Amino acid sequence: MTKKLSDDKGYNYDKYKKELKNFKKVEKENKAVGQVFTKGLLPLYVLQILSISPTNGNDIATQIGKKTNGLWIPSTGGIYPLLKKFEKENLVEGRWDDRNNKMQKIYTITESGKKDLEERKQLLKQNIEEALKVFNIVYKDLYE
Repeated sequence: MTKKLSDDKGYNYDKYKKELKNFKKVEKENKAVGQVFTKGLLPLYVLQILSISPTNGNDIATQIGKKTNGLWIPSTGGIYPLLKKFEKENLVEGRWDDRNNKMQKIYTITESGKKDLEERKQLLKQNIEEALKVFNIVYKDLYE
């Protein structure tokens, strides 16, 4: 026999455990969706932005936020480690700049980075197209 614990207001411990489990499941699903953006799209999009013009990590986050109408604003805590990784892989070059008496590192895509960008675009294009088709089907089934 399972002992049910409850407080003086009748709140059940088993109910609490069940709600906590559901919360953790939703949190895990949200994290998985976030990883699609940070692991797949963010590296591609950072290189794309740098292929247009040199800039810093803060500006990259701002540009992504503007381009996505504020629906996706990646943290600089994800962008700067990515830029550092790209720098080690010779995909970008970083140089310190003292614009307006404010030291910041400006990143420029290298020729190797441009080649890598094109390869990433080709590799992810089909995956993105398939994901969009799946999202459209599910959306129609659920909401139309």
